[in-house]
Amino acid sequence: MQNYKIAVLKGDGIGPEIVNESIKVLDAVAEKCGFTVEYDEALLGGSAIDAVGVPLPDETVAKCKAADSTLLGAVGGPKWDSLPGNVRPEKGLLGIRSALGLFANLRPARIFEPLRDASPLRADIINGSLDIMVVRELTGGIYFGERGRLNENGVEAAYDTEKYSVTEIERIARIGFDMAMKRSKKLCSVDKANVLESSRLWRETVTKMSKEYPEVELSFMYVDNCAMQLVRNPSQFDVILTSNIFGDILSDEASMISGSIGMLASASLGASGAGLYEPIHGSAPDIAGQNKANPLATILSVAMMLKYSLGQPEASDVIEKAVAEVLTEARTPDIYVDGFRKVTCSEMGDLVCAKIKAL
Repeated sequence: MQNYKIAVLKGDGIGPEIVNESIKVLDAVAEKCGFTVEYDEALLGGSAIDAVGVPLPDETVAKCKAADSTLLGAVGGPKWDSLPGNVRPEKGLLGIRSALGLFANLRPARIFEPLRDASPLRADIINGSLDIMVVRELTGGIYFGERGRLNENGVEAAYDTEKYSVTEIERIARIGFDMAMKRSKKLCSVDKANVLESSRLWRETVTKMSKEYPEVELSFMYVDNCAMQLVRNPSQFDVILTSNIFGDILSDEASMISGSIGMLASASLGASGAGLYEPIHGSAPDIAGQNKANPLATILSVAMMLKYSLGQPEASDVIEKAVAEVLTEARTPDIYVDGFRKVTCSEMGDLVCAKIKAL
């Protein structure tokens, strides 16, 4: 029987609550599908600062590197807002991504049928099922380029540099093409090649790589047009491949099509195959400890972990089917509407586990 070791970073705010429910679900699907899981908990973010004085302890890095994959809740909160930038909780999140060599962020934007009415887009725009995957480069570009401030004739100025190498583009493009091969074999590469030299190199490199994937239908789109098309005709997209800054913006826009940030999972992957899986929402300190949080984004992040890092696609499908069935009956407060049963965070976890066992 296959056994997997998972590093668990519960983090801050609602992090411990949503991760606990996700572990419950992972144990349930492991029992159903015939594998086992062991957990190794470590500190990250504000909880690490409170315990040991730094947002990313060396022990946490070691535990994550030794694991088959890492499950993260959320980090941050007003308690630590007054700290210097280099010791804030968010620094721990950036640090663990860097330490694990995670250069690709996968952000699905999917509408579950029972939540279709929660989408801000009209039904005729959604036009049937919607399932987009944004593949974002995570460790390069303007966020990691040279930056600084200078004085120009007595006027203060600041600069940030957008820079990509062929190697960086090739490795994220390969993730995008491989993802397209597993889905509908459509890849849209998004850039600003009409203005930026880095985007011209991006487009040239992706074009060359496309020869290795003749089955994939490759298209290109400028980022401003893509932002418009996501709200005009989102069903035209399957896999979107793009840079760090463009992906940051577009993935947030695409994800809101689903209607609730509490439903949105994500994965960060590197060359090793082990990844970091987390919901995209924050730590929500205003409801922490009240059993009100929606754990479904974290539970769906576990489904992504099973598919992309642990080689258990059937178990991943079981979780997604269970979530879809639960949504026809029950809702946490963030997605509640009349006619459904309103449930707590822990009750939602229990319901998903029950559906898994019944499937």
